[in-house]
Amino acid sequence: MLQQVTLSIDGAQVEAVRGTSVLDVAVEYGICIPHLCHIPSLSDFGGCRLCVVELIENSRSKVTTSCTLLVQDDMVVRTNTEKIRKLRRNIAELLVAQAPNSRAIQDIAVRCGVSQVRYPFRNESCVLCGRCVRLCTELWSARAIGFVGRGKDRHVDFPFGVRPDVCKQCQACVQHCPMTITPCDGPMEPGEERLCGKCEAQLLIAESAPDSCIWCELGVGFGCARHAS
Repeated sequence: MLQQVTLSIDGAQVEAVRGTSVLDVAVEYGICIPHLCHIPSLSDFGGCRLCVVELIENSRSKVTTSCTLLVQDDMVVRTNTEKIRKLRRNIAELLVAQAPNSRAIQDIAVRCGVSQVRYPFRNESCVLCGRCVRLCTELWSARAIGFVGRGKDRHVDFPFGVRPDVCKQCQACVQHCPMTITPCDGPMEPGEERLCGKCEAQLLIAESAPDSCIWCELGVGFGCARHAS
């Protein structure tokens, strides 16, 4: 039998099934927590760090990823404090500097309040979110792709760089990759990278309810759980 727990998220008392992640519970209750690497029903590893929240224990605050934080009775979580907003802005700024040619990441940067990018643009084609790897492993049980290498050499590839026979060529890895949708004006050439900012109008709505999911368009490009449900 499923056990219910009661916890507090941003001062609201909510009920959830024990073992559910704080991120999934927040999304279910319409509480906006930006995220990128999370896909409902697949395992989470907190790779993108965008979904950080504050867990309050014994009057002390601990920052942790909400996708890997499982609900417990009497848990107290804060998702929209100034500390958390500042952390998310910096993470989103780093992501858009790393991969400006992703509509998903550009959307996330705007949703997190990024107004300028202080870091050098690198224009990379992968942010190691692991969405493709987990889909291939957990949904299709193929294990045709995985993480290879360490540190700056870490990337996603086939074993030994050769497509294995177990690859079903289903294209699920491509469809769920945040790099497959380019910014509205198309790909940015090297040296022309920038913060797009064309979706800032969406923030006029979002800012009126900063801790709530308002089904804005800043999530369509990367399959935000509210849009994917």
